[in-house]
Amino acid sequence: MPALAESELVKRKCKPCEGGVEAVPPEEAKAQIEKLPGWSLLADSKKIRKQWVVKDFMSAITFFNTVAKIAEADDHHPDLHLSGYRNVAIELSTHAIGGLSENDFILAAKIDQVPVELKQKK
Repeated sequence: MPALAESELVKRKCKPCEGGVEAVPPEEAKAQIEKLPGWSLLADSKKIRKQWVVKDFMSAITFFNTVAKIAEADDHHPDLHLSGYRNVAIELSTHAIGGLSENDFILAAKIDQVPVELKQKK
């Protein structure tokens, strides 16, 4: 998988994955993650993750609801985490193959297009 710019990834649609395909190799995942600001490749190279500190609880829920609609439209579903009422994290992985697929990077790019109310720095 060649590393694509975020602007190219958002134009793509996730493809159904029922397994039977190889996960993106760690080196290719590292190259792609560099094109997605704020996302990180987890140590096992099987998931990517991004974290935000949002304004308040309702900002977190609004953000998650918007992400859920995008994920449902692409039929690729992230793991959503909310702790401390405004610490938000999203992890992406293609469960059917036990690792990363192009779908994870496509959805990450689309999530980055979602407006989110961040906590104001003092």
